[in-house]
Amino acid sequence: MTENAPIRFRDGRLYISREAYDTYFDGGGAVALLRNGSDLLVLPVRHAAAGGYILKIRNSAGDRVVTAPDFFHAGGITETASWDGAMAWSKERAAVALHGFFRR
Repeated sequence: MTENAPIRFRDGRLYISREAYDTYFDGGGAVALLRNGSDLLVLPVRHAAAGGYILKIRNSAGDRVVTAPDFFHAGGITETASWDGAMAWSKERAAVALHGFFRR
């Protein structure tokens, strides 16, 4: 994928484009992150009381960024790691699945 990938991982942060935010997370201020085998599931969290990692506004275009060092470190993901892989909406899990995020 290119620099303009809808969701990518760089420098210990998950970057979400405005397009991906509008499509999958619109109205949500946070996400839950779950490991599913080698995939990372990114679930929208609609209510602040439910917790999750904050979707911070990154720039004037409306792109978002998620900082979750505890989660990534626990999964063996270093700050120098990167990911630009295939992603898809998982209807069964109500989440965006980032395929192969946790390489074995």
